[in-house]
Order: sequence, then C-alpha cells, then structure tokens
Amino acid sequence: MSALLIAVPSKGRLQENADAFFGRAGLSVVRSRGDRDYRGTISGIPGVEVLFLSASEITREIGAGNVHLGITGEDLVREVIPDAGSAIELVTPLGFGRANVVVAVPQMWIDVRTMADLDDVAQGFHARHGRRLRVATKYVNLTRAFFADHAVGDYLIVESLGATEGTPASGAADLIVDITTTGETLEANALKILDDGVILKSEANLVAALNADWGGPQRRALKSLLDRIAAEERARTIREVRAAVPGDARKVADDMADKFRCEAPFGTEKSGPLVLHCPLDAIHAVADHLRELGSEAVSVAQADYVFQARNPLYDRVMRRLAG
Repeated sequence: MSALLIAVPSKGRLQENADAFFGRAGLSVVRSRGDRDYRGTISGIPGVEVLFLSASEITREIGAGNVHLGITGEDLVREVIPDAGSAIELVTPLGFGRANVVVAVPQMWIDVRTMADLDDVAQGFHARHGRRLRVATKYVNLTRAFFADHAVGDYLIVESLGATEGTPASGAADLIVDITTTGETLEANALKILDDGVILKSEANLVAALNADWGGPQRRALKSLLDRIAAEERARTIREVRAAVPGDARKVADDMADKFRCEAPFGTEKSGPLVLHCPLDAIHAVADHLRELGSEAVSVAQADYVFQARNPLYDRVMRRLAG
C-alpha cells in the first residue's frame, strides 16, 4: 500500500485533543461515514489514510511497523515497544496527555524517601516477612528497568488490572508504580512519591515507526504533513517584531541575535526597516531594547504559520531512517 498510515485515538478526550492538534496546523481529519467509521483521510493532503484505534492498539501497530505514524503517550511507547529507542522516533510532543510514571509507597513508611531507602527495605523485607516486596503496576518493563538502574533487586511484580493505587490498602501489594497527573489520587490512598521516584514524564507524541515501509509516496506525504505541523509550531513559539531603527539596521539585527536569539528571516537592508522573529519569552525585553536604540514604535504580531526552507521535524525522521 502506498498511503501514509496514521493511527489516532478512536474516541474520547484523546481523540478530541488529536483533532485539535491537526486543526492548529490547518489539517482536518475527515470520516466520510461519520463517527463510527474507523478509517479516514486528512483533507488537503493526498496519500494519507487515518486509522482510528485504541491507545494500546496504536502503540502495538507502531511497534510492529504496520503504521507509519501514531499519536500515543510516551509511557505506552516505552512500556510496550521493545528497544523503543531504535524502533521509533518521537517526532513532536503534542501538549496533552501529560502524566508521570512514578514509584509510590505508603505514607507510613516515614524512613523511605528515595530508591536507595527502598533498596534497604527490600533487602531486609524477605528475612522479616518470608516474602519479597510486592510492586503492583501495569508498567512491568519500565519498572524492571528503573529498579535495575537503582540496584533494587529483591522485589516481586504484581501485574495490576484494576485501580493500582488501591492495592497497598487492600493488601495485594506493598507499593506501586503507576501514572499520575496531579498526585491527588495517590495522596487520597495514603501514598507518596519517592523523591527520586519519577520514572518518566510522559505526554502524547506524534510517533514515527522506523521499521514501517517508507517508500517514496509515504515520504512525500510525510513532508507535506510535517511542513504544516512545523510551520504552526514555529509560529506559536515566536513573534514577528517590526521597527525602524536609526543607524545600520544590519548591526542592530546582529545585536538582537546575540542578546535575544532573534532572527532576521527576510534579510536586512542597511537602512531599511527591521523585521525580526523573536522568542516569545523575550518580546518585552526586545521592545524595550529597540526603543532604547531610538525606535519610535515597535509592533509585535503573531503569524499563523512560519514555513521554513528546512523542516526540522521531517529532517529528523529522515536522518533516523537513513540509519
């Protein structure tokens, strides 16, 4: 098949957020037969087919190389896909689905604040209680890797199928590894996160499957897609600043680049008006500095899109595919 296949969430808040992500880039996901249609297209970009799947299905399909792109959480990618670092490329974070995978222990364990403390407890637990510490989690692979990195070895994983945070209180486990957004549910279950117990800060990402079939048609469709996404991202993170400056405008542009990381995307004439793209967090300082240099007025505007000759998102995927 020559289409670029993109797997996106099929329902709920994740689907709404995915639609909003595409919408910001001027892309419309179309289901020709309504919400029950599990295939769709992206209006304006030929050669793209959208598959509507559950979060777990999306991750599996990315790992198997059955789709080229998918929208899913980094936590699922790292948990489900073996050797994810070589199998996928996180193209861009999407700004939603943020949550942390954490190690949490009962609050009554007042002397256990770090993974080193947990290791001390684990070493003596077996001798005192005749069993290993039980860790309830849905994140088996992430847990094993993190515990190994911290040299914690004397424990037993209890795979959780329900509300993981309730397992210590029920006696099914001694501590947990789970995902949390605010920590309120953990606190409500008398649990605390270890000081160094954040395994992964996760959010939804656009993920590329490196072992998918990337032929010419798929690469061309990917470039069209990522051109729009990158242009929206660039516009969102900069502001266009215009001012007439006394003296040599080229020297001022160089000065603004050094001081504020501004760029002159259209070039600068010696005596012409100055047009800069500046980081969002530097705008007020930029305006102050230009007025100090003698500018009578400084205008600041937000662009809808900023298309550049080189697309960093597309280039990164191509570098990974080149090996």
